[in-house]
Amino acid sequence: MKRSLVLSLFQLFQLFQLITVTQSSADSCVCELINSQKPFPHDRLNTAKDEASRCNRNISLKMSADMDTLLLALDRRLPQIQSELSLLEVEDDRDLYGLLSLVVIENELLEITQILEKLNGSTEGHQRLTANTQQQIMHIKEELKDLQELDTMEVVKRQQANQRLKRDLDQCRNGLRTKAPTTSPPPGLCPYGRFMNVSGPRVFTAGEYPGSFKYGAWGRDPKPDPGKEHWYWMVPMASSNRYAHYVRRYSSLSSLIVGVSLPGNVMIHSSNPTTNTVQGPNVVMYGEALYYNCYNRDAVCRFNLTTKTISDLQLPRGTRFNNKANYCHLEECYPFTDLDLATDESGVWVIYTTNDNFGNLVLSKIEEGNPLKLGQTLQTSVYKQAVTNAFMACGVLYVTRYVNRDQEEIFYSLDTVTGDENFNVGIIFHKVLPNILALNYSPVDQMLHAYCDSNMVSYKVLFE
Repeated sequence: MKRSLVLSLFQLFQLFQLITVTQSSADSCVCELINSQKPFPHDRLNTAKDEASRCNRNISLKMSADMDTLLLALDRRLPQIQSELSLLEVEDDRDLYGLLSLVVIENELLEITQILEKLNGSTEGHQRLTANTQQQIMHIKEELKDLQELDTMEVVKRQQANQRLKRDLDQCRNGLRTKAPTTSPPPGLCPYGRFMNVSGPRVFTAGEYPGSFKYGAWGRDPKPDPGKEHWYWMVPMASSNRYAHYVRRYSSLSSLIVGVSLPGNVMIHSSNPTTNTVQGPNVVMYGEALYYNCYNRDAVCRFNLTTKTISDLQLPRGTRFNNKANYCHLEECYPFTDLDLATDESGVWVIYTTNDNFGNLVLSKIEEGNPLKLGQTLQTSVYKQAVTNAFMACGVLYVTRYVNRDQEEIFYSLDTVTGDENFNVGIIFHKVLPNILALNYSPVDQMLHAYCDSNMVSYKVLFE
């Protein structure tokens, strides 16, 4: 305390040295403060701040994220093409099958070449930007050094001290937030990272029945039997664009493109439609079983392709079905899409609507076993008939909407671990045809499989 008092008196003594006291004729005192130091150049300080802000804007997080996306895409594509080459070596028939497989591989190589060109262009641009930014930073450092020498009133030091104090306060607040009990996704639930983007179409084919079945679905089994790891399935709505009664299997992607189904059809029933056959295109396969909306019921059916047996799961009372809660956009609704089945790394989910939730999407986990049971259930704030599709990926529900004939947007997500909703996902992807009538994610290869007006299209999901 004595030391601080002495310092204060010393500072006052220095200040009085600068003050000239004069006496006016009216017996009043006039104090004149004379500062022998040069005034601090605030304009130069503001200029240095502006230059630093420009540097921050030039080097944005988005630039780094774009580069990461390209590198990730390359990292995913190279093993995929190696796998396809290995498969071709085994199954090449020296005929149409082999030719089409080579076309698929050629398209893959073309996409890899395009990624490399983008990477080269980005790298050159980043190098130029880095060189320019380094020069600007050196100039700012020299300017600040000069300003500190002129900073006799400690303007800069006080601002720096304030910034440090503000940073410490922010860290303190964040520390308090992290101490609050929170739920985080279990480790290993999504080994790929954060969902960042969707590639351009990877596969586009009319398959075995060009133009024959407008509605349907296709994809891969995330939990296949041994020996069927490369198999694909397809379920066309063979009756009135609404109903189906069989699953068609293909031993590889090339077989599906050529239209050669060596396993052939697995029949659910000889009649179509009838009790427990398929109603609506939003079907999935999981564990060698087909999950779908049971004909004329508010229930999910599971058809075991090995034993040819069917089990069902009754959905909650008030579930809308029979063409009363379809996916829609302004120009069209997709008939009998009331119930939507989806797969991800954890299993099978059902997406539906209820009267209690006023037509908003409801998401429920289907627990495997006999009988089937509904597990975790979450209600959303998204009105079903204002969106066009939904799918699951790594425990997160993603919902799409129609932008125009060429574009679709993934605009919404719901994290099933935290319950957080996000209406600003903002991932746009390009369509080859106006309507995506079924959309599902494959955890096997992180692909989105879309059925679009009789055609089958796939997109690569890019994780961070």
